[in-house]
Amino acid sequence: MFGLSPAQLIILLVVILLIFGTKKLRNAGSDLGAAVKGFKKAMKEDEKVKDAEFKSIDNETASAKKGKYKRERNRLNPCLILVFQNLFY
Repeated sequence: MFGLSPAQLIILLVVILLIFGTKKLRNAGSDLGAAVKGFKKAMKEDEKVKDAEFKSIDNETASAKKGKYKRERNRLNPCLILVFQNLFY
């Protein structure tokens, strides 16, 4: 691992413990854990927001399609208008 033997890693960890102390390392670990937890929470909230946006877009699209079909259904066929005009005039 990184070109270090296990003995060198142990010495490095002991030196780090002596420099920073156990309390600072514990605080750093808890801060790192809180940061990871906050990041995961933000990712989940972002997914919920995206899902809500997609649902609203789907609803808008569906309502627009319904309105389009209603307009087309209510519109008369021009050929039928010409046929009926010839019948009654």
